[in-house]
Amino acid sequence: MNYWLIKSEPSTYSIDTLKADKQTFWSGVRNYAARNNLQAMKKGDICLFYHSVVDPAVVGLAKVVKEAYQDPTTEETAWVAVDVAFVKKFKTSITLPQIKADKALAKMDLIRLGRLSVQSVKKAEYEHILGLAGE
Repeated sequence: MNYWLIKSEPSTYSIDTLKADKQTFWSGVRNYAARNNLQAMKKGDICLFYHSVVDPAVVGLAKVVKEAYQDPTTEETAWVAVDVAFVKKFKTSITLPQIKADKALAKMDLIRLGRLSVQSVKKAEYEHILGLAGE
């Protein structure tokens, strides 16, 4: 199993929206590095759900339920989407300032490649964030 971080502005698509929808397709990615990460996702992989822009924080978990396929929001064949399902919303969000201040997370892609909308997460980073969230 692999771990990922997927970003969305909460005003566009929030963890609460995913909870209500139960499942959605993760589309609209137009960055080749992020696209490559989508292509690498496997069914059952876990995603940290990150609210970006306003009060940036890891707010919950989703899981990959369908692997990469042609992004339905474009006819350009270069772009893919995956389907993700809601797993849980954290009682305690892990804010970007918390992540930046935590030495155990200093090499996380979220800090090194901050603008990338789909990122890989190391197992130790994932487990550390779960601990911070009290999960």
